Amino acid sequence: MNVKQYLKKNGIKLGVIVLVLALILGLGSFFLKGNAGLLKNVTGIVKEPVQRVVSSVAEWLEGVYGYMYEYDELVAENERLRAELTKAQEEARNGYEAREENQRLRELLDFKEKRSDMVLESAKVVSWTSSNWANSFTVSKGSSAGIEVGDAVITEYGVLVGKVTELGTNWAVVSTVIDINANIGAYVAQTGSAGMLIGDFALMQDGYVKLTYLADGVQVFTGDEILTSGSGGAFPQGLVVGTVAAVQAEAGGQIEYGLVKPNVDLTSLVQVFIVKEFEVIE
Repeated sequence: MNVKQYLKKNGIKLGVIVLVLALILGLGSFFLKGNAGLLKNVTGIVKEPVQRVVSSVAEWLEGVYGYMYEYDELVAENERLRAELTKAQEEARNGYEAREENQRLRELLDFKEKRSDMVLESAKVVSWTSSNWANSFTVSKGSSAGIEVGDAVITEYGVLVGKVTELGTNWAVVSTVIDINANIGAYVAQTGSAGMLIGDFALMQDGYVKLTYLADGVQVFTGDEILTSGSGGAFPQGLVVGTVAAVQAEAGGQIEYGLVKPNVDLTSLVQVFIVKEFEVIE
């Protein structure tokens, strides 16, 4: 128990004790008035230090109660400042998020001017899967917004994120381009060589997807940009997927494949855009 708690609990008792002591000294002074000799001298000797003690105790109590009052005021002021700081931080955070969303929408507008063949639906990322066997997340829109399984999902820059693989009324699961079940027709922007982006468990852990099924003799190089080919009509043609980060060879060293790093930081996604309709280019 600290001093403040002790005084709150026993302050009245201490005050009563001080008053009783003062009363006793006053009465003693009254009854001894006029009596000379040893008794008066003894009383005077005892009375003076006791009065000093009583006075000191009274001043101490006054100081302590003053401290308690000021302490309570400081606590209240501190709580008020904490509340104001929390409110200011929340307003700043909301303002930052609003600016970020406005920027995404401006970028999307630029992209839509270039790709007017697409009908897009904005959705917020709600949560990520906790499974080590998938790379997917849930968004805030579903079938009630006209979304369907298989719809492509992109960023405001037109970079492919993945596709819708599960669907509810007001939610959808998006499997990303590095998910182990990824299967995306692609081509190399620098050469036009076609291939496939295939999910791989080990590569998914490192944030890559495999570029393979290239035509005989086709070579890929570090830094090559990979786009969607649009083959099969599953994805719009010409969406940026990523960049070749490394080139490796299959067992035997005859067939090369590329490790493609997505052009979007999947872990930082806040808002995505679902392609509900697009023009299929033959």
